[in-house]
Amino acid sequence: MEAAGGGAAPDCIGLHDFSGQLGEQRVHFHAMRLQDSLFLWVGAAPALSSLAVAMCNPRDSVPVSTSLLGDPSDTASACLAQRLVSVMQFELRLLFHSTTSRREVVMRRGLASSPRQQTGPEETATSCARGCSAKKTKKQVFVSYNLPNTDSSFTLLIENRIKEEMMAFPEKF
Repeated sequence: MEAAGGGAAPDCIGLHDFSGQLGEQRVHFHAMRLQDSLFLWVGAAPALSSLAVAMCNPRDSVPVSTSLLGDPSDTASACLAQRLVSVMQFELRLLFHSTTSRREVVMRRGLASSPRQQTGPEETATSCARGCSAKKTKKQVFVSYNLPNTDSSFTLLIENRIKEEMMAFPEKF
């Protein structure tokens, strides 16, 4: 869902809601595209129990992240924000600075339909972080992860669902 006028100009706020059945849980996503940042809420019920931000680091290829709200020992929001910064940088580098097709980007980002072709979160974050040092964009990513399940396999499903949506609707992110 896009806010009225959200797609009209780059300075407008764009809203996009989507959801997915991940395992046995229905998960809802709310993305708010701002001029220089992205806010992403992930949860099953209305709550804002954590909030983290991640951004490119001019002195390192790995994005930096910090918790802004919630239990500092709960790193789910910060880790997801950091991985999304890396993914966004990698996607932009591929789409706008090469002749790579959208299908090739999907294959490289581990979104292929075959599980054998998918890359793990560490490999994706490591390879994608290299795009961050190119500083093609300076988007900050705010993430509020409001699910009790922080198991690494479940968070990988969350991340893959977000990536699928980013590939299907890049203008909304």
